[in-house]
Amino acid sequence: MVQPTIEETRLSTEQAIKTYREGARITDADALVVEDLSVYYETDNGTVKACDDVTFTLKQGERFALVGESGSGKTTLAMALMRLTRPPGHIAKGSVTLNGRDITKLSDDEMRKTRLSELALVPQGAMNSLNPVMRIERQIVDGIIDHLDDDDPKPTKEELQETVRDLLTRVGLRPSVARLFPHELSGGMKQRVAMAIGISLRPKLIIADEPTSALDVVVQRQIMQTLGRLQEGLDASIMLVGHDMGLVAQFADTIGVMYAGKLVEIGPVEEVFSDPKHPYTKLLIGSLPSLQEKREFLGIPGLPPQLIFLPEGCAFEDRCPSRFEKCQAEIPDLFDLGGRREVACHLYEEEAKS
Repeated sequence: MVQPTIEETRLSTEQAIKTYREGARITDADALVVEDLSVYYETDNGTVKACDDVTFTLKQGERFALVGESGSGKTTLAMALMRLTRPPGHIAKGSVTLNGRDITKLSDDEMRKTRLSELALVPQGAMNSLNPVMRIERQIVDGIIDHLDDDDPKPTKEELQETVRDLLTRVGLRPSVARLFPHELSGGMKQRVAMAIGISLRPKLIIADEPTSALDVVVQRQIMQTLGRLQEGLDASIMLVGHDMGLVAQFADTIGVMYAGKLVEIGPVEEVFSDPKHPYTKLLIGSLPSLQEKREFLGIPGLPPQLIFLPEGCAFEDRCPSRFEKCQAEIPDLFDLGGRREVACHLYEEEAKS
């Protein structure tokens, strides 16, 4: 009876936004505050603004999804939040406040301690993040041991083994997986191991960078259900980076849409899917296939701009069906429309002022 399970994962937008998270425990406390964060890459041809003046707030217990086409800056933003940006990339400006501390100002050693204990990453492509010549148990234990301070009591071998068994069980794996190497696991199992490592020190914020990439739709659903269950068990927040709008609709509380390195729309997932504001968001949602009716497959015309040669005005202007003269000359700000709805589009300037 596999087919019904597959079809359940291919929900239409209308169905998807009516499922999930009715009893979400989202507090008023800020888990993460990102202000004017910019990540630039210095090249021989000029500066590539991969992430430019990004501002958003993630509440404790909230699931925030970041979506957009490839090259829009989603993973660049995620790596910057982890302080894992590599040269020639660098954080040019802005702040990232996690649990009251600006982590852009932490030393390398302080940031190393912060990763996994307060802020964890579930990476894209778990096989590339796991050491191919180390057993799974060793890879989980290494992170735990590395975060012990000199005056912390050292856990015994038996205690560490029990911790590993508990972590593997929580992500839906048998304890015997601890003795295996990564190449002996399926793609879904490797992703679950990455989640086990991510929650090993009970972080309060989990960044999941396309955690279901290259997995079939049945395993995708299982992985996301497991991730959601772990998040709720930890009372943590999640920032999900992804392409799959249907998956986002089922999983997230809030959605942020990125284009050409900028956030162009933010809002509660139900409102964004039922009433998208930015023309780019409308086209993204309109390109989704529907199970309810037969219709022509729609794509977004044109291509995203090269980030090293951005236009003077709105980066989406040459692809936008609603463009007008001002769009060519001025970059729109992120306007507050109320109710946690924000949009960066000249069409809504007057609405934001009223």
